[in-house]
Amino acid sequence: QVQLVESGGGLVQAGGSLRLSCVASGRTFSSYVMGWFRQAPGSQRELVARITSGGGMSTYADSVKGRFIISRDNAENMVFLQMNSLKPEDTAVYYCNFLDRRGPSDYWGQGTQVTVSS
Repeated sequence: QVQLVESGGGLVQAGGSLRLSCVASGRTFSSYVMGWFRQAPGSQRELVARITSGGGMSTYADSVKGRFIISRDNAENMVFLQMNSLKPEDTAVYYCNFLDRRGPSDYWGQGTQVTVSS
């Protein structure tokens, strides 16, 4: 069974940084694209960053491009999201998940809350 455990969120002032971590299990981690998603109150969950199985390529939503960096450690089954120059509009619960052609898996972790104050 898929398990996803996110951590590293918190309260930070605008312009600050946070590093999120996710431990993923239940699938062959190194075979999967991984993604970070976020969901703000009243909004749909959105994909903000994804990274290929080997870590060689990453893509970002326009809203975070140039500020967020996704990385992974296949030996530890972990994916990370370095978030810099945070803005109040980055406030959301952040989740990681496995990605395939159908999209994210049906399993979601508890997420980690990121709150950016102005």
